[in-house]
Amino acid sequence: MVGSKALPRVVVVTRPTEYEGLLEQYGTRGQAAFLIGARGQRIEPVEHRHMLHQQAIAEVLEAIPAPWGRSRISRKDLDRFLFRPDDIVIVVGQDGLVANVAKYLNGQPVIGMNPDPETFEGILVRHPPEACGDLLADLWAGRAHLELRTMAEARVDGVETLLALNEIFIGHRSHQSARYELRWADRAERQSSSGVVVSTGTGSSGWTRSIHRQHHSRILLPSPTEARLVFFSREPWPSLTTGVELDEGEIDPASRLTISSEMDDSGVVFGDGIEADAIAFGWGRTAELTVSERRLRLVA
Repeated sequence: MVGSKALPRVVVVTRPTEYEGLLEQYGTRGQAAFLIGARGQRIEPVEHRHMLHQQAIAEVLEAIPAPWGRSRISRKDLDRFLFRPDDIVIVVGQDGLVANVAKYLNGQPVIGMNPDPETFEGILVRHPPEACGDLLADLWAGRAHLELRTMAEARVDGVETLLALNEIFIGHRSHQSARYELRWADRAERQSSSGVVVSTGTGSSGWTRSIHRQHHSRILLPSPTEARLVFFSREPWPSLTTGVELDEGEIDPASRLTISSEMDDSGVVFGDGIEADAIAFGWGRTAELTVSERRLRLVA
């Protein structure tokens, strides 16, 4: 250890596996195997992925130096967990779990561990569990390479704030037509659409990429570390009172997208696909979408 630097705490974040979900739903392995077997599916591949996940968690916990603090939490507990400024966060699971964690952090480094490379792409969970010890040592010694990934921020009525690593969705909770007014640069337009998606470079490899292709857009999608966002209106509908011209654009640190709701209480703003953590966006509420000052510090 170097000097008198305080020992860190390592927070290991996981989520239940598919196998654990089946056990919770059906009670026992035998009952789960019987019921999904009746539908032409086998439990063995699901059980195998669960075992790989458990082995990865055990390997990560074993690699944490004994004197260091440690805590293990599930995704469902993130909104109640208090991260410390000097925590090191290890995410074991799929890429989306890193996005789930990111909005609760403020500068803590994140190591993404991929327990099953044949199942998870590993865009954000890049490392095999056996590399955990070396990665922690590199962080402690200050020689780890940290990738600073841009995040998007929505501020509703100047009071409620939401962060997202991939994208922010503004629209109707049930995905009915969303009505609102867009204001961007020196332009404004009332729209009725399937909602607006505001994306970072990280999100540009997923949902936003599909929207970008559908739009036949000439906008260059941002890189994950670029301080730039893009926005798209999904299927805007032309009518006597709504337009379709302001259906895409870019947001840099000096600009913002403003959306004023004309929806009922089913209007929402949520990030990274987590609808349960939405901000209500009913009539008269206004959201400002900007590049966040926060960054995800991902061990690359």
